[in-house]
Amino acid sequence: MKKIGLIALAASFIGGAAAIGAYKLLERPNDSFTLADRQKTMFASNVTSISSAGAPDFVQAAAAVSPAVVHIKTTYQGKSSRGGGMEDMFEQFFGFGGGGQRAPRQPQAASGSGVILTADGYIVTNNHVVDKADKIEVILSNRHKVTAKVIGKDANTDLALIKVEANDLPYVKMGNSDNVQVGEWVLAVGFPLDLQTTVTAGIVSAKARNIGILNRENGMMTQEEYDDFRRTGQRPTRTNNSIESFIQTDAAINPGNSGGALVNANGELVGINAAIASQSGRNEGYGFAIPVNLAKKILEDFKKFGSVKRGYIGVSFRALDADVAEELKIKENTGLYVSDISPNGAAAAAGIKEGDIIKKVEGTPIYDSPDLQERIGRMSPGDKVALTVLKADGSTKNINVTLKGESSVLTAKASEKATGVGISKLGASFAPATAAQKQKFGINGGVAVTNIVAGQEFDYYGIVKGSIIYKVNGKEVNSATDIEKALTTSRDGRTTISGFNPNGGTFVIQF
Repeated sequence: MKKIGLIALAASFIGGAAAIGAYKLLERPNDSFTLADRQKTMFASNVTSISSAGAPDFVQAAAAVSPAVVHIKTTYQGKSSRGGGMEDMFEQFFGFGGGGQRAPRQPQAASGSGVILTADGYIVTNNHVVDKADKIEVILSNRHKVTAKVIGKDANTDLALIKVEANDLPYVKMGNSDNVQVGEWVLAVGFPLDLQTTVTAGIVSAKARNIGILNRENGMMTQEEYDDFRRTGQRPTRTNNSIESFIQTDAAINPGNSGGALVNANGELVGINAAIASQSGRNEGYGFAIPVNLAKKILEDFKKFGSVKRGYIGVSFRALDADVAEELKIKENTGLYVSDISPNGAAAAAGIKEGDIIKKVEGTPIYDSPDLQERIGRMSPGDKVALTVLKADGSTKNINVTLKGESSVLTAKASEKATGVGISKLGASFAPATAAQKQKFGINGGVAVTNIVAGQEFDYYGIVKGSIIYKVNGKEVNSATDIEKALTTSRDGRTTISGFNPNGGTFVIQF
């Protein structure tokens, strides 16, 4: 009995201490918690039970999420730009205006969607929904209209965090996008085509998709940059820091869904709807959402700092496949081939060198750039990331890399030869033209473009995968080596490339 009494007394003491600890924790100012911690607290006291077992039934998930997805309306004065900028990139994807016709530039109005994350008004949406807006209005589920302010926004991930002054708002539970599986049922919730709250269903079609829409911002010029370009002939250079690792879905997404919720059958937020791939500007079954696990880090940075504090490895790389491996004359056809190193970057400090192949990140195999970029995008300067690297000598090493800030990202080869430009600057990979391609275009040689890197020269000039290059600076080319040699022979810094589009049309570019 005495023993039992001691156990009971100890249990009472521990329970009392836990209660006091919880009380002290709750004494902290509410806004000092992270968004994720606040969500845990909110949902711990408001447990929901939504089943995704058996036949698909989205009634409970839709009912739980719809009240917390809001309609965002923006107005802004047109700002002069050349090439359109980010908003025009998404206009191309979503087809605003129809038939290529654009609304007058002054003033402009647009709309999108957003997802409430906390009861006191933190809302996630897309950067392109609120970027450059002079006024942001949020229409809540009760039809009340409130003005929002921007807490932070980032074009490199197309995310933004805004806030409205309100309380007791409905909110959506953030899930775990790493657990999302191809074939899993998902719902897209938003305000497409200015309709009221709309829920559509589909499956996850793919993960870690890079569609190049964010990277193209690097090729856009402001009016001032365009004037300089006209005067000097020099296009502005920009570092490509965009992170694309979209969840692809066939749930219907249309103009106005931007910033809305992609949720699983449990009603948990797994993605922020961002773009569609479409010839018509309307849903054709290819929608793309930003994974919520990437968004969590970005949004927390917005809340703490007002901007993103991103960690960098400090490498340029090419995703390997059979064609790239053949071009590089290496046996490996998976992983990321390190083509360039920032001299002051994290990778250089850890001993990674050009020619190394990054095979794994945190123990997970890498097959394409999003596999690495999304994982690094969740980290901050000073964080450590474990990489498995195949060295040029054939040995495999596990290397811990301490990420550095943006100032460490410098191009290792800042300038090319004065007589031309290096092949890496073209932003493409090549393979000798096949016999069928030669016959189709009536040529004896040539090189096929097998891949395009968004934001670099070929992408900027509209050269697409499947094009054939047959002359560089007047010299016929039959391999990537021929291209590299021909590039160094240009005069006065001018490079001329001649080729065929996949549809048979010819082109000549000069820069």
